[in-house]
Amino acid sequence: MTSAADIVAAQWRCFLEGCEGLVDPAMARAAYAQPRLRELYPGVSHGIMFFSRYTGLPAAQVGGYVYPRADGTFWVRGPLGVGTLGEVDTLEEAFALVVDSLPEDCGPAIEGKGQFL
Repeated sequence: MTSAADIVAAQWRCFLEGCEGLVDPAMARAAYAQPRLRELYPGVSHGIMFFSRYTGLPAAQVGGYVYPRADGTFWVRGPLGVGTLGEVDTLEEAFALVVDSLPEDCGPAIEGKGQFL
């Protein structure tokens, strides 16, 4: 039987290896370097990376979203209703902002799916 941790690990492997060009592996490596993010299910849409508490869709996104910008900087948007967390020069800074925006009780991803609001 596949556990939530196995599903999360497989998704991370895919992103770290450049999974079909969905996300820049450098972005995935910077996110994976953050232990709290490593426990969450990573997602990407249009080059924007986000994280979910659940392994299924719809995602239950937590923390912020990292948007790469054309000038090489990164815009970090917070969770729904929070707004911008910052505009930074490096991926490391971007994902540190995401970690800082996670709820304190945000633990590892679990099997299942989120709910549409």
